[in-house]
Amino acid sequence: MGNTIACCVSPERSPKLPRQLADRQEDYQISTNVRDDTGPYLQHISDREEPNELAQEFHPSNHARLRTIFLSKSQTDRELKDERKSNHINHVSHTSPLSKKYSSCSTIFIDDSTVSQPNLKSTIKCVTLAIYYHIKNRDSDRSLDIFDEKMHPLSREQVPGDYSRTDPEHKLIYRFVRTLFSAAQLTAECAIVTLVYLERLLTYAEMDICPCNWKRIVLGAILLASKVWDDQAVWNVDYCQILKDITVEDMNEMERQFLELLQFNINVPSSVYAKYYFDLRSLADDNSLRFPLETLGNERAQKLEAISRLCEDKYKDWSRAAVKRSFSADNLVGIRCANAVLS
Repeated sequence: MGNTIACCVSPERSPKLPRQLADRQEDYQISTNVRDDTGPYLQHISDREEPNELAQEFHPSNHARLRTIFLSKSQTDRELKDERKSNHINHVSHTSPLSKKYSSCSTIFIDDSTVSQPNLKSTIKCVTLAIYYHIKNRDSDRSLDIFDEKMHPLSREQVPGDYSRTDPEHKLIYRFVRTLFSAAQLTAECAIVTLVYLERLLTYAEMDICPCNWKRIVLGAILLASKVWDDQAVWNVDYCQILKDITVEDMNEMERQFLELLQFNINVPSSVYAKYYFDLRSLADDNSLRFPLETLGNERAQKLEAISRLCEDKYKDWSRAAVKRSFSADNLVGIRCANAVLS
């Protein structure tokens, strides 16, 4: 303690940090000027943050205002798809029936997916599509041995020789995730948290999800998300019943290293969760993945009205609590000011 060398941050700018973070890093440097009265100035311990911690603060899985990584990667193919879509529309006859349902004055179509209760099947399709774009538009093939399927196979079948060069199709990823969710009876919210952990792992560990490791990375993210989100979590031995060729020791080691790579940051704020949900819906719209629509009947209308009334009552309770906390300030409104008498 007191050693100025231990309290300094290296003045060299890290090439991995954005310019804004590098400028903030320079502000944390210690002043070496020695005062006659107080001696050398020492920083407060809260100001001595590592550059990695500063970078993680601006990561999409931690910050609600930053754009998700999967949505950015999906933009790579959007221009090509828009061109194909326009060409297809030009060749389609105007007499062909519409494939999309639209609401009218007499009929209203709504889906049953909300941010608090997403549709399970549609959410899994969107999450697996995001994983597909992660693999397809990856920057490189950086990986770790614990996630390599050839070193730690999930089945007794021999891994093909070109397994690391062939990108999996969206249907294959969906089938793998859907099997795990169906067997373990996981919820749609768990799928969204799985995607949050997956993107957080890729950033923290500085690795890529590629054909040789996508199954084990997804399995580790699902394993962790189910334990964090669900009250009655699925044990590791239960996953061994689903994937019968994997051992409990392998699952435990993968979970331990997954947590260490995440630096034990498993917190998912509600704002980040909501951002991922709506970005997944945007991804679905861009790729023509529509949520199931149903007509608004009397029964569903009554349920929506009951939910709205419940939310309205909660809002009133919060307003009353806020009024009680500021009761003295509200009394000032009732004071009548007398007219000024000018003499």
